[in-house]
Amino acid sequence: MPAEWQTHEATWLSWPKDPTTFPPETISNVETIYAKMIEALAEDEKVNVIVNDERTEEKISSMIRSTRNVVFPKIKSVDVWVRDYGPIFVKSGGNGKIAATKWQFNAWGNKYEDLLSDNITGIEIAKLSGFEIFEPTIVLEGGSIDVNGEGTLITTKQCLLNKNRNPSLDQDEIATYLRKYLGATNLIWLEEGIKGDDTDGHIDDIARFVSPDMVICMIEDDSYDLDYRALRKDYELLKGARDQSGKKLNIVAIPMPKKKVKFEGERLPASYANFYIGNSAVLVPTYDDSNDDVALESIGQFFPTRKIIGIECSSLILGFGSIHCVTQQQPI
Repeated sequence: MPAEWQTHEATWLSWPKDPTTFPPETISNVETIYAKMIEALAEDEKVNVIVNDERTEEKISSMIRSTRNVVFPKIKSVDVWVRDYGPIFVKSGGNGKIAATKWQFNAWGNKYEDLLSDNITGIEIAKLSGFEIFEPTIVLEGGSIDVNGEGTLITTKQCLLNKNRNPSLDQDEIATYLRKYLGATNLIWLEEGIKGDDTDGHIDDIARFVSPDMVICMIEDDSYDLDYRALRKDYELLKGARDQSGKKLNIVAIPMPKKKVKFEGERLPASYANFYIGNSAVLVPTYDDSNDDVALESIGQFFPTRKIIGIECSSLILGFGSIHCVTQQQPI
């Protein structure tokens, strides 16, 4: 599996429309966020925006400056989380051939029955891509893993070993699938994720590779906060981790938003780690918080040739996910 910063042919998105995820009073703000993402990414790569019908395509076209590099595949979907239900694209180290791995999607441990059909959406995306398809037959979401493109993969035990995913498989058996289908020769297992995350500890809210030997890791400065202990534990595990060559990784800590984002009293998983690396831009979620600029500067230092674009995501996070959760890269 190539690293996210390696050149893309395209980014996949699914246009928001599920009223349960985004109530009527929030959907226009979420659509505006999507329009900003599409415009930024389309500067230097194709953007495949999944829509259910022509009417939606016309609406999106009217919201963006140009449809250059924007394609509208007609694939039925319920929700936006293409990172998790869509295919994970891999590349042969020998001939550079691209393939699609389509893992099973069970709506994060069968939490949302109405979203289970998006597993079929992911299959249709894989078919439309035109690449050879491999189906591992186990449950895995794209947001639960992150890679450096050279064989090292980071994930969490809370998610991958959760009995609501693959109850008959142990850690070694799951690792075998990651090695076989994603080329992961070196696995780093963190413990658990942040509060409010209904995915049971996805790594893209905790820690992300920004280069083959560099990882940014979220930390919580408030020792009384619910995330403090878990994130400190993950940070310490990363500091002791090694890459595929046995070398220690460089770990950079980034503070979580100071102001916790909530909806009707419920904690939401607002994290700066949920950024997306495009060909010429890095899209970073912000939350109208005093730590926004810290995050933008910290992440931006690793991508000097790309635009660092902060996008206010307080509306998007109402769906329990942010920019990385709604994007999926297709390498070239």
